[in-house]
Amino acid sequence: MFVDTEILKAISFKETAKLPCRYWVLVFLRFLYTILPQRGYIHPDEFFQNVEVIAGDIFSIDVSKTWEFDPKFPIRNILVPKMILGPPLHFIQFFNPYFKHYVGIDLKTPYYLLVIPRLFICFLSLINDFCLYRICVLYGQNFRHRLTIFASSYVVFVYCCRSFSNTFETILFSMLLLIVAESMQKSDKVIYHNEFLKEKYENAATTVEKVKIFKLSTHLPQHSLNNVIILATIVVIGIFNRPTFVCFAFAPIFFWLHRGLGSTVVGFKDFHFRIFTFIVCGIPSALLLILVDSGYYGYITMADVESLQISWDNWVVTPLNFLRYNSDTGNLKKHGLHPRWLHVVVNVPLLFNVLGVLATIMLSINAYRFVRGQYSKLPRIQSITGLMMFSLVIPIGVLSYFPHQEARFIVPVLVPLIYLFGNYLYSNDIEGRFTRKWKFIFRYVWYLINILLAIFFGFIHQGGIYPLAKSIHQDLKRTSNYGQHTYVVTTHSYSIPTYLLQLESTTKVYKDKKTGHKYRLSPTTFIHKYGSIPVEALFDKVDTMLTNAERLKAEHNKNYKFNIVTPCSLDIQVKKTAARYNYFKLDQVASYFPHFSSEALPTFPGIRHEYCARNSSVPPHKMILAERLGCYLSMYCLKHYQVRVIATKLY
Repeated sequence: MFVDTEILKAISFKETAKLPCRYWVLVFLRFLYTILPQRGYIHPDEFFQNVEVIAGDIFSIDVSKTWEFDPKFPIRNILVPKMILGPPLHFIQFFNPYFKHYVGIDLKTPYYLLVIPRLFICFLSLINDFCLYRICVLYGQNFRHRLTIFASSYVVFVYCCRSFSNTFETILFSMLLLIVAESMQKSDKVIYHNEFLKEKYENAATTVEKVKIFKLSTHLPQHSLNNVIILATIVVIGIFNRPTFVCFAFAPIFFWLHRGLGSTVVGFKDFHFRIFTFIVCGIPSALLLILVDSGYYGYITMADVESLQISWDNWVVTPLNFLRYNSDTGNLKKHGLHPRWLHVVVNVPLLFNVLGVLATIMLSINAYRFVRGQYSKLPRIQSITGLMMFSLVIPIGVLSYFPHQEARFIVPVLVPLIYLFGNYLYSNDIEGRFTRKWKFIFRYVWYLINILLAIFFGFIHQGGIYPLAKSIHQDLKRTSNYGQHTYVVTTHSYSIPTYLLQLESTTKVYKDKKTGHKYRLSPTTFIHKYGSIPVEALFDKVDTMLTNAERLKAEHNKNYKFNIVTPCSLDIQVKKTAARYNYFKLDQVASYFPHFSSEALPTFPGIRHEYCARNSSVPPHKMILAERLGCYLSMYCLKHYQVRVIATKLY
């Protein structure tokens, strides 16, 4: 019993270490930053690949389901976003009546619909912190510096608290790294004790000694299949969430399979048995996810199950559909094709700034050493450094092969990046003055850039969409406006997340309690997103829609409101084009600042700039540089107009 206890103590974890105060300050700021809320809108996928769809199912409201959820060819799994976004949205659905009755707060308003799911994801983001901390403690690394750098990254403040599938991928990847790191450490210690006892056994002089040593070896814990069920399940869930998870999972699983290979107690038999067991353990979760998707998209029903008339056509495997779609370059062209160097040259510095550049330099040096055959200067292949290095390089390398590249695709590599290079921004006692000075500069450059990017992506980038949605929602909920048609036309900006408006379902079947008559509601809110079409073409469409709205008003007494939303940089062009139509005028409802839209960047005002002339008491030709700069910055906003019909349209 004493021997058993001693051996287990030898391979057990150390006591939990205390975290620095500055780290907790950064965690507090992360939650505060989420609650404010962040008005910035990074990419439509934040909403339309996850929360928009789940909110539609839970609240029974009209939402905008993208082509990715088309039952004819679905490429998105539904269970993973339901697992993550279901709890906060069910919380809103269940507790909203109580909040309205007792506190007077409606949780089904844009603020709470935006913030509550993000807060839940923000809590989940702490899993990344814990995994990094635990790995550092396991391997005796400085977790204080690394956690501070990690928690100060704008990627954590912004991306890791949003409902991106890449955010979920980051959490799963961090968990995978921790479990593999734990398994590697446990295997190393068990193998060391096993080899030690094996050597003692072979050198034992008497039978009594051999029996004692053999009994000692039987107390060693099993390690070969350590955490195999958890690992297989995480990998399967990650692949169904985003099939690109294969790129991230490859290195950790490779290292897990190779634990102890080459030692006297682990051979290729163990390696092949691990592969077989890993595959078998992944089958149940894969079947469950396939079953859920097949049921959700209508490929299999209870009638099919009861009649036992089930064929291959009743099953849908969304990751395979994802790969089929993205393997066609023609499909990728719809979303934009990028040069294969974009991740390394642009996205890595954009996401990780100083550390990204430093990592590129250090990895290039290691690649040079490998080519030159200087293997002794490279990290050991079965070490934690090797695991982290391959977990950083392989995902970026493989994803760089695909022609469609967005920065958020490589967000999950933040944990291995910080582990490898986070400590480089802090000096130690043995370094010289010159090195300390440069590390001090790099550290403050890191903080400065992350602060600026956190502000930009958190508040400025497409920052007018949230207050616009809030304004439209308030207008829709006014009792005097109930039943009227509302048209919203947007251009040169991202789509409005429809779930924030809480539109009544037009697919749900209602039943009149008195007559028993069943009916559906007709749509009353129409949102049209026209991308980056020319303003003239936009008003051609507005003319058509406005004519139809006037016809409905005349024939069926359907009152309406017609809204046009464009970036402020198009203000002059919009007003000039609208002036050509003599039967309506544009009234400005609001201007939402700041709003950065790369689809319609403003030009720096010259001496005859009309926008500055209209919005300033100082003539443009008399403006000094600072006033022109102020005028230029003021054009980074979103204009909300309402159309007012002043005459009958002449044909």
